[in-house]
Amino acid sequence: MIATQAAKGHGFDMNASPRIYSVRRLMFLAAIIVVAVLGVVLLRDTLSFEALRTNRDSLIAFRDNHFALTVAGFLGVYILIVALSLPGATAATLTGGFLFGTGFGALLNVLAATAGAVLVFLAARFGLGAALGARVDASDGRIKRIKMEIDRNQWSMLFLLRLAPAVPFFLANLLPAFLGVPLYRFAVSTFLGIIPGAVILTSVGAGLNEVFDRGEAPDLSIFSEPYILGPILGLCLLAVLPILLRAVFAQKDI
Repeated sequence: MIATQAAKGHGFDMNASPRIYSVRRLMFLAAIIVVAVLGVVLLRDTLSFEALRTNRDSLIAFRDNHFALTVAGFLGVYILIVALSLPGATAATLTGGFLFGTGFGALLNVLAATAGAVLVFLAARFGLGAALGARVDASDGRIKRIKMEIDRNQWSMLFLLRLAPAVPFFLANLLPAFLGVPLYRFAVSTFLGIIPGAVILTSVGAGLNEVFDRGEAPDLSIFSEPYILGPILGLCLLAVLPILLRAVFAQKDI
């Protein structure tokens, strides 16, 4: 009590630190958004398929002379692209296949994309995720019930976010942070969930030399082909199956 009065007497507000902490969080989140916007404006032409076509000979020569450095540089650039939500993730994945082949390239692509996604997740949680999660947990009514259903089916929902082609990658990074998903669940589901799409896109990148020689662009419409889209949708159904089964058994118990 005396300490509190002394603090007020010297012009200190004991409730100021939480407000300052919240402002710092908002400033941190705003800084990330500003960097992402600047990246979109300034790097839009640099992180593109055309840039890869123009610099392919230089990239191949550098890889052949400095393989370990190329791997490290590729991972670093890819992680930054994802972490800052910059344009060029597709071009980066194609580059992974182009430089390192389907197998090793897919591994690097998945590792880098997962690491970048984890950074986005942590940044979102530090910025607003923890506060929003606490407010949702403290709420009542429909929002609380939705949160409980998501918590009950976290693994299925996380895999569905990664597998569903219609869900943007950056959105699948942010939503779990706002809903209080544990970090290890987010990381594991991201790593495993993006493997199918990464392998397909990396394999396209592995054949880019022939595409370049023909003067063509990579055919990304492959994702709409039945033999590709069918298995991916099958995995989505497999991810949502536990939710459906739980709902069916819950109705039987009523």
